[in-house]
Amino acid sequence: MTGRLLAATLCIACLQFAPARAQEPAASAAATEATIPAATGQWTHAITLMGEPKYGPGFKHFDYADPAAPKGGLVRLGMQGGFDNFNMIVSGLKGDLEGGVLQLYDTLMTESSDEPFTSYGLLAEAVRVAPDLGSVSYRLRDNARWHDGKPITPEDVVWSYGVLKANSPFYAAYYQTVAKAEATGPHEVTFTFSEKGNRELPQVIGQLRVLPKHWWEGKDASGKPRNPTETTLEPPLGSGPYRLAKFEPGRSVTYTRVPDYWGKDLPVNVGRYNFDTERHEYFRDGTVLVEALKGDLYDFRSENIARNWATAYDDFPAVKEGRLIKEAFPERGMGIMQAFAFNTRRDKFKDPRVRRAFNLALNFEEMNKNLFYGLYKRIDSYFFGSELASSGLPEGQEKAILESVKDKIPASVFTTPYANPVNDTPDAVRKNLREAVGLLREAGYELRGGKMVNKATGEPLTVEFLEFQNAFERVILPFAAQLKLIGIDASMRVIDAAQYQNRIRDFDFDITTNGWGESLSPGNEQREFWGSAAADKPGSRNLIGIKDPGIDALIDKVIYAHDRAGVIAATKALDRVLLAHEYVVPQWSASEQRTLRWNRFGHPAVLPRYAGSGFPTTWWYDATRAAKTGAPR
Repeated sequence: MTGRLLAATLCIACLQFAPARAQEPAASAAATEATIPAATGQWTHAITLMGEPKYGPGFKHFDYADPAAPKGGLVRLGMQGGFDNFNMIVSGLKGDLEGGVLQLYDTLMTESSDEPFTSYGLLAEAVRVAPDLGSVSYRLRDNARWHDGKPITPEDVVWSYGVLKANSPFYAAYYQTVAKAEATGPHEVTFTFSEKGNRELPQVIGQLRVLPKHWWEGKDASGKPRNPTETTLEPPLGSGPYRLAKFEPGRSVTYTRVPDYWGKDLPVNVGRYNFDTERHEYFRDGTVLVEALKGDLYDFRSENIARNWATAYDDFPAVKEGRLIKEAFPERGMGIMQAFAFNTRRDKFKDPRVRRAFNLALNFEEMNKNLFYGLYKRIDSYFFGSELASSGLPEGQEKAILESVKDKIPASVFTTPYANPVNDTPDAVRKNLREAVGLLREAGYELRGGKMVNKATGEPLTVEFLEFQNAFERVILPFAAQLKLIGIDASMRVIDAAQYQNRIRDFDFDITTNGWGESLSPGNEQREFWGSAAADKPGSRNLIGIKDPGIDALIDKVIYAHDRAGVIAATKALDRVLLAHEYVVPQWSASEQRTLRWNRFGHPAVLPRYAGSGFPTTWWYDATRAAKTGAPR
């Protein structure tokens, strides 16, 4: 389940320097027997995939939210690139969506950030899951309102589901097994599934952002009918804690807190959304973002570049004086695969031996020493940093799952644990390069005049790394130099974010950097990441172009697992097979969220266990600190 961890937009900012996640302990014996306690046909305030919800029906607020948090002040967030769209319906297919628009819309349910598998009512005051998991119903709160005062209705929910599924590649994949949505009462909506036994599907539906049907079917200020299938820069009508107040296209957006927000007193919202104003400031690249932070042009930065974290701030006077705070927060809420991803739709990348040759040529050890200050570990799992990561050889339930699809997966998964090559000595480098050349020869290539060429056609093996920021140059150029040693000519092309989105949507690339964040409860989103049905859908997250019956079968094993132990076993099996196919050259990660902030803010004594710093949702403007630090510029 993606939940808060994945946006319904095409990910173009999954940097190779993104923080990794700390590993979770194994599930308890009691938890492994849990399914969905709410799947009894009874109305309940929450649903969970493990045990019982932490918070009972009468809870007052989340533990990581302070009900006494003051309201007011301004927070400015730095964004890279630009935007030309406020319509989330076509995000991932058209335009460049502004990063804060999603907060305009409330969802049916909302997740707790100190539990990995539990959703509580937001628009819905209660949820009812059919005992056979074949449907789910939500009972809407009768006081839920749009910002124009009109009630939020089951018809809004049904319309939102339909228009998102019809127009968004993400939602089309996410909701592919939802057969229909219908109003089943004055405040009730029911989703019926085309399958039964999918444990997480009720929670997946609960993440639906509900859009205003009457607004989208109306006319804009010029009298022109609105079109939900096109991009727009008209500020949309929302229902959430903030509204879009003003903007400069591609440069800045200001959101203001809604004082009479209908849901401000709900337990899931108490102590949250404390800033009166949230402003997004856009900058052209990562270097400018760093300097803009130093210039006090925005307030908070997650620093994903190791060199910057190690060298860019310590001599800065504001850091020495305590006005700009460097602080790292543990990351526990997800696993990650971030990697150089091959476009296997292109013939030259169809052979896994070719792809493995690229991995053998990557000298991570040298990069980590000279570029990353030793701050990173090499990723060796699609669920790196979580209990879902495979290791060693398969055993027990995981092995049984793999044997059930034995005729559809590489035989090596039973005999050879996945391992990245290690280039820690000159001898190791030479050995790995020789192995890479051998694999390329087996795949039909040979060296001619120092160039690796196709034996049959004579065509040189060349590659282009497609990126949207110059920061990638410092890692790609050393990689390209290693590739040149085995006769592969590699180049790098940096284009702006909008062009990059368009090319990625159309799968017009050789190799690009991408990241796939994974929650602690994977499920239906795996079809969008690796499933055959998503491979040829423009805008899908299956950038690699995977079409593999074994992987499709294992995705179903994850989705239809009966308990936590089954989820873990099936996910490890899927991980192991994805790794065996060598679809990517894994990159690197760490175990914390590294942040910098101007010292104008306070936060609760307890931070969310599974959301890093939790900034800015549960933080607040602290006038006393701000007076010492200086007013925002």
